[in-house]
Amino acid sequence: MDHFQMRDGVMHVEDVPLPAIAAAVGTPLYVYSTATMVRHAQVFSEALNQLPQAPLIAFAVKANPNAAVLATLAAAGLGADVVSGGELLRAVNAGVSADRIVFSGVGKTADEMALALNHGIYQFNLESEPEAEMLSAVAVSLGKVAPVAFRINPDVDAGTHAKISTGKSENKFGVAYDRAQAAYAMARDLPGLSVQGVAVHIGSQLTDLAPLEAAFGRIGGLIESLRRAGHRIDVADLGGGLGVPYDPALPPPPLPADYGAMVCRVTAGWQVRLVFEPGRLIVGNAGVLLTRVIRVKQGVNEPFVIVDAAMNDLMRPSLYDAWHDIRAVTPSGDRFTANVVGPVCESGDTFAMHRVMDETGPGDLLAFMTAGAYGATMAGTYNSRPLTPEVMVSGNDWSIVRARQPIEALIAADSLPPWLAKEKL
Repeated sequence: MDHFQMRDGVMHVEDVPLPAIAAAVGTPLYVYSTATMVRHAQVFSEALNQLPQAPLIAFAVKANPNAAVLATLAAAGLGADVVSGGELLRAVNAGVSADRIVFSGVGKTADEMALALNHGIYQFNLESEPEAEMLSAVAVSLGKVAPVAFRINPDVDAGTHAKISTGKSENKFGVAYDRAQAAYAMARDLPGLSVQGVAVHIGSQLTDLAPLEAAFGRIGGLIESLRRAGHRIDVADLGGGLGVPYDPALPPPPLPADYGAMVCRVTAGWQVRLVFEPGRLIVGNAGVLLTRVIRVKQGVNEPFVIVDAAMNDLMRPSLYDAWHDIRAVTPSGDRFTANVVGPVCESGDTFAMHRVMDETGPGDLLAFMTAGAYGATMAGTYNSRPLTPEVMVSGNDWSIVRARQPIEALIAADSLPPWLAKEKL
């Protein structure tokens, strides 16, 4: 469920008409619904109510790191899953308590480890033996003890896009399942580490529970064998990855309630605190990218609808061939088949080809739906295009939560070397 609905022929976000925001802020821009993300957080939490111990639900900050989004989710009771020192600071500054933060990622640096140790985070998810050795050295140098789990690669095919699959043997993430016992034995002997759990995450945008259940089953077996070897395992981080509906023509992904029932069944008897890292599930349907049609250009077959949003604003279609529903904000009721493209000088700057959609013309507003996750956070400035602004709505109130970057600021970020600066004088 989301709160982007038609009223009197105009798409609204909660109680605000989208054209009013576009007129005030300009396009392209991202618009987020507070009610949608809070509702999704609540539904996911309720799906896990039957667990014997209250879990830690740590929002995957990489999905949408805007401070207003993080503060909203922190107020809703969520922690944070971070993959960089920058994400850690964003989470803390937005009100997430450090003891509700999990630090994942394959490339943690010594400085990032020190930052996390000094804040007192809940857990480091280690992804290799050398990382454990580095964290041990950093912790000892600071007189700290780092709570750790190893992220285990269970060699399970998530059945998702290859670029967002993370649990197969050829992926860069985690310690191979067959090496887990040796990794834990090594970590037990390292000073400054407190081994407390295991972690797994097999991919993003999963639309089938079977791969998750297979991975969790392997983790359950590993917990038993680790305990037999004398390790104390109190935490199991089951990652995130549950998909959201992008294409209404496809079967919908499993409901959080179905996921929760599977988790309760598979983890019965584990006697651990579970950690979850939902990202897209919480914010995906809570955001849209608004864009205005510049012109319609006749192609050999279908027309090209050229919009002012581009691949640097929303990379998912060019990066993953991702599908986003494209709707007219004030539809006429007529439909046509068209190609929707942006103004960037790349053939890959394409949002949809041969798409049956609302008929549209110059000046019309379009909404790219389900753009709240991996949208603005992945944006860049290719073709010297300033970063896209972001707006948050709550009821009939709305506010800019990231202003449009002035082109002057983008240019001013560059500096001339002394020899060129002298020539300019």
